[in-house]
Amino acid sequence: MLELKFMRENIGMLKEMLKNRNNNTDMDEFEKLDSKRREVLSEVEGLKRDRNNVSAEIASLKKEKKNADSLIEKMGGVSAKIKELDAELAEIDSKITNIQMTIPNVYHSSTPIGPDEDSNVEIKRWGEPRKFDFEPKPHWEIGENLGILDFERGAKLSGSRFVLYRGAAARLERALINFMLDTHTTEHGYTENLTPFIVKPEVCEGTGQLPKFEEDMYRTTDDMYLISTSEISMTNIHRKEILEEAELPKYYTAYSPCFRREAGSYGKDVKGLIRVHQFNKVEMVKITDSKSSYDELEKMVQNAETILQKLELPYRIIQLCSGDIGFSAAKTYDLEVWIPSQNKYREISSCSNCEDFQARRMGLKYRVAGENRSEFCHTLNGSGLAVGRTLVAIMENYQQEDGSFLIPKVLIPYMGGLDVVKN
Repeated sequence: MLELKFMRENIGMLKEMLKNRNNNTDMDEFEKLDSKRREVLSEVEGLKRDRNNVSAEIASLKKEKKNADSLIEKMGGVSAKIKELDAELAEIDSKITNIQMTIPNVYHSSTPIGPDEDSNVEIKRWGEPRKFDFEPKPHWEIGENLGILDFERGAKLSGSRFVLYRGAAARLERALINFMLDTHTTEHGYTENLTPFIVKPEVCEGTGQLPKFEEDMYRTTDDMYLISTSEISMTNIHRKEILEEAELPKYYTAYSPCFRREAGSYGKDVKGLIRVHQFNKVEMVKITDSKSSYDELEKMVQNAETILQKLELPYRIIQLCSGDIGFSAAKTYDLEVWIPSQNKYREISSCSNCEDFQARRMGLKYRVAGENRSEFCHTLNGSGLAVGRTLVAIMENYQQEDGSFLIPKVLIPYMGGLDVVKN
């Protein structure tokens, strides 16, 4: 959430920013409401001053045993007017807050300007895509032929875009989760968490999922939400707290199932595991001071890269442009893994610095060392990695002509020594 003072002082810049972000929030309406608010606030403060002065005068008259009925009657009308204006002010404040909550973060100055993913900028490539001497199969075909992915029964249980993992696929998914968590906790310094998977609405508001993306979230009958990423729960661990600067940065990681309606994805990736309503993810979250967050973003990207490199999966890193960057993010790098059957790279991790945007929404601050003041923390998040998509990449990149696929060396111990999945 952006500070109101900042919004008032940067209307022109925000209009340009919203245009570059493909966001249609009406800043003219904000200006009208803000102007009206100042007008009403001035009037109500003036009336309250008058009421205080006259109240003192009434008290003085009563002390002198003089008649104050006319002043009391007059003040009754003033009090009624103040009540009316206070109600109007509350309504205006609510409308301003609604606008404030729908304005995305200001992107970092290094973010490329462009309308969509075609304007993203490639930063780096690692590994060479494998050259097959046979036509590579898509993962859903490999999985169905081996009897380890069952899309038909997944749909029978829960509907479209759900899948039933069986046997080696279920074990490989679990192996990937353990491998990722072990790497992040033992090599990268993260503390492992296991958070609730259902959270309060204000927790989703804190990270920016609400109100903007409500249609993509699963909501319970008692007004709770299934998390779409454990970024939501982990980033909110310290909501409404003031941390000491010496405690920062905090590194958190967690496995969680993620639930997404994928409301705007009809017709996209209808087959397979790329875009489903329930998937597993290992998430990284950092809470930092305002000075070190961009250094920490680069480290987070390297942490995600380490997983892909250990699995020996070819990938590339791109920086997202203004029209493709997420709502809460100031700067984002996507890691995209090579998918042979599609002959292209697909997102497997997204690492973002949200600066103080989320922290302001959730009231998360730190006390500046040696100074009598506090600042909002900076928050960062990144996939480390999306587990289902990692399984897809392994199945396709390690597939053999006979329909089997090899297990990456680093995962063999997690698979109980199994080095190939075959019929």
